[in-house]
Formats: sequence, C-alpha cells, structure tokens
Amino acid sequence: MVRKVAVQMDPIDRINIVGDSTFALLLEAQARGFELVYYTPDRLSLRGSDVVAVAQDLRVRDVKGDHYDLGAPREIFLRDMDVVLLRQDPPFDLSYITSTHLLEKIGGRTLVVNDPASVRNAPEKLFVMDYPELMPPTLITRDKDAIDAFRAEHGEVVMKPLHGHGGAAVFRLMTRDANYGSLYDLFATSFREQWVVQKFLPAVSRGDKRIILVDGEPGGAVNRVPAENDIRSNMVRGGAAEATELSPREKEICATIGPELKKRGLIFVGIDVIDGYLTEINVTSPTGIRAIKRTGGPDVAAAIWNAIEAKVASLEAVG
Repeated sequence: MVRKVAVQMDPIDRINIVGDSTFALLLEAQARGFELVYYTPDRLSLRGSDVVAVAQDLRVRDVKGDHYDLGAPREIFLRDMDVVLLRQDPPFDLSYITSTHLLEKIGGRTLVVNDPASVRNAPEKLFVMDYPELMPPTLITRDKDAIDAFRAEHGEVVMKPLHGHGGAAVFRLMTRDANYGSLYDLFATSFREQWVVQKFLPAVSRGDKRIILVDGEPGGAVNRVPAENDIRSNMVRGGAAEATELSPREKEICATIGPELKKRGLIFVGIDVIDGYLTEINVTSPTGIRAIKRTGGPDVAAAIWNAIEAKVASLEAVG
C-alpha cells in the first residue's frame, strides 16, 4: 500500500497547473490519502550509501495562483518513501543524469517512477531510434556532408536538438533554403552533441498526437494542432488540444513498443505520432494528462497511480 510519496520536480511555484502533468499526479495522490513531500533536484544528496533530500510537506489544490502549501524544510531519507516521482523537466544534461544515478541507489522497497536507470538510458530522441520501422526517415548527426546527402534524398526536413524539449529550436528547412548554412553554423556552435534531422511530415498541420502509455498499455491521447504559421504542436508553443481516438496504426505502434517500456520500468511514457509515424518516446517528464482529461478523455493520472500501487504491493510482497 502506498503511504508516502516524494516528488522531485522543478520549483512548484513556477508551474502552470492548467497543463502540468506532475500537478495532476499530485492531486490524485492526495485524493487517495497519500502523504506528499516535495523537493527540487538541487536539494538531493548522497551521504555514504544514504540518498537524502531536504524536503517539505506538500498540500495541493486545483486553484490557479494558490495551488500549494509547503511545510518547513526537513531532511528525509528517500528509502523511507514508498514512491519517488522523478518529475523534473529536461534539459537532459549532466545534472539530470547525476540525479538518476543518485536515485538508482535507493533500492529496497522504494519505487522510483520512472525507473532512473531506464530514464538515463532512454533519451527521447535516441530511444525511439530502436524502432526505425515505425519512424519517418531520421538521421542523428552533426556532419554536414551527411545532412546534405539526407536533404538531397528527402527534400524538406526538420532539424532539432537531440536533447531539446518543449519544441525549442525546431526548424523546418525547405528543399532549397538560403538559411541552411547559417542554421548549420548556429547548431554547430550551440550543441556539442549530434542533432536530429528528420524528413518533414506535411500532415503535422493536422496535428501531432500525444499518446500516454501506462505500464506499456495505451492510457489516453490528445491531438495537438500547431498554431498558424508554426510547425510546432507543443501546447507550450501555442498548440491547440483536440479530442482524439487511436487509429489502428497507432494501436500497432503501442503494441510494438509497450512490452519494452514495461520491461524497463517506464510506467509513465508519452509518445508523439504524426500521420502514423512515431517521432519521439518521452520518458523523462511526459506531459498531456490534463489535456487528455480536459478534452473528454480518460483520467490518466488515476490509471498511473493504479499501476504504481500494484507495483508497490508487489515490492512489499517480495520484501
């Protein structure tokens, strides 16, 4: 039985509760009577073999501008928690990677969601490359000759950072584009790692579907339609949320990747599908829960906690 839940997240005073999936999970946890404590990643420490955090008791309410109360800071041992929610937003940088190493050391009966080792080993735009048969043509590189050849073969492409998030720095390049040289120089200067070059899918104008998988099974979906004069459908970039159902192709995608997600302990995953093509598998801090429910879809937060409670019960039975 889940009793104590710690959430590792970005500062709670800065979140937009209207669309924040972490907040939806906290509301559901509180409704189930769980004790909530909150801390930010910078307050996480490893002391010998003990993973500790300076945390605060947390109460939440669905009131914009007045959505939380915090208790006094106190030190907690994360091994004393039943569940730790790993919910800080990217960038997926060395700070993020370090936190996964620390959380991996908790062990025992504390369940970390998502599994920190699996999060570390499944960057969104690299993990998806395990399923090339489900994807549009995609190249991961920083080599200009390779990009030139890819563009010559596929025409219009999208170029974006490998570890970007929220639709930042996503560019569409036309078949003949005078901006290409400057954009290449900008990326080469800004990003030390490779970046993503992907065949442009014109159907993105009709929407980029976010599908939530819960312990490997589809739990709900929302179609995100880009704003006028933008190719980015992310709701933080002005994308509009629409009700949707899964197509046979999308069900096939979920059935293909679901068993591996479950095997890796990735309980809460968001995938992006455009025109029947899988483009990303989001495991770090997926979003979409509130938009799905707001557009008439299922209560994904409840489904996630049902899955978590089942796993905690299994851990307790083994322990």
